[in-house]
Amino acid sequence: MILSGHLLPIIILSTVPNVLSQSLTDPTKRAESALSALHIWYNAGTGLWNTCGWWNSANVMTMVANLAKYDSSSKVQDLAKQIFAITVVQAPARNPQPGVEEKSAKKRDDGLNETITSESGYDKTVDELGEYSSVYPQGWQDVMSAWIDVKDLPIKKEGDPVNAAAAIPNPDDWLDGFYDDDLWWALGWIGAYDVTKNIQYLQLAEGIFMKVTKAWPTNCGNGGIWWSWRKDYMNAIANELFLSTAAHLANRAENKTFYIDWSKRTLDWFLKSGMMNDKGTINDGITNDCQNNGKTTWSYNQGVILGGLVELNKASPNSTYLPLAHKIAQAAIKALSDNNGIIHDACGPLCGGDASQFKGIFARNIQLLHAADPKDVYKTTIQKNADSIWANDRNEGNQLSINWAGPFIQTANASTHSSAMDALVAAITV
Repeated sequence: MILSGHLLPIIILSTVPNVLSQSLTDPTKRAESALSALHIWYNAGTGLWNTCGWWNSANVMTMVANLAKYDSSSKVQDLAKQIFAITVVQAPARNPQPGVEEKSAKKRDDGLNETITSESGYDKTVDELGEYSSVYPQGWQDVMSAWIDVKDLPIKKEGDPVNAAAAIPNPDDWLDGFYDDDLWWALGWIGAYDVTKNIQYLQLAEGIFMKVTKAWPTNCGNGGIWWSWRKDYMNAIANELFLSTAAHLANRAENKTFYIDWSKRTLDWFLKSGMMNDKGTINDGITNDCQNNGKTTWSYNQGVILGGLVELNKASPNSTYLPLAHKIAQAAIKALSDNNGIIHDACGPLCGGDASQFKGIFARNIQLLHAADPKDVYKTTIQKNADSIWANDRNEGNQLSINWAGPFIQTANASTHSSAMDALVAAITV
């Protein structure tokens, strides 16, 4: 593997042989050791993680932010702040499809209804089985830049890495035409704000959210947002992220009422959309005639809404929000767990680059619900999965792969590793 512009690992546990780190039982030490292993994939030249995609990198950053919330060690704090500061400056140049929303908006304003195509080479599809696949521009996932000494980056020459980005970040830089991608980045920057209290990160998240409001409404129920600028699919993940981002912002931004309103409107539409089935789990989306499409109940679709409901209940308490979250969470644990309590997606164990991120997102949001209203079932689920990952899904370099039940499947990458780390981070708190 070629490392480009990476920050050197700073936690020496990554150099401990697997036979020794196998005995680690402290959740924080496990997460720190995994963080060192993860960081070999960080590319300071691009501000992204090699071996995973654009939206995946937003999730990796969110996981790092969550670890920094629960681990006060100076090494983790400093590393997280450096990642945020470098990413906000370097990553926009690697947006795989910038500006497509504006192009499509102009065509709609002209009253034209023809199909709008992108020439960027970036696309996301859902196959007949409901599995997602991202296709990147040619060469995008090759070595993304020449090696750059992180000390030579402008961001590292201007002092405090938290505040080194003097220019106000432009939300347009983070938009790629798929609204779920956009909102993953918004949540990532909210996480960065939570750790640093740098208002620019919060303002960036607000700006991204405001851009995505233009995707409202769909042609079903006069509400909801589309999956992409093509306006040809209404799926659960985009709308759950829209709800969750609004609710997160309601608890942090000045215009609280504005974000509460968006979150409540989205939840109301979502519950009427039919995406939730009679088992209490959430299918992938709805058809053009506004019916549940019966497609896969992905783990991340069961997860993101939990964090949204927790944040909405915090911003505007309501007796129905947490019970709804518990209903979804417990139905999902039942549906997704094997006989040993380990979470799997339908595509497992050999999921592609998109679905390999999903289980960690579920674990991350189960943790948020447990923190708000603890239940033994959540503690057990988090601990069982974290323990299994450490015991059965880890190689000699402390890299984490796709099958949380084990055995380790070659080859781990930044997506599989960070997803598994979400469960390790969640275990710190329970």
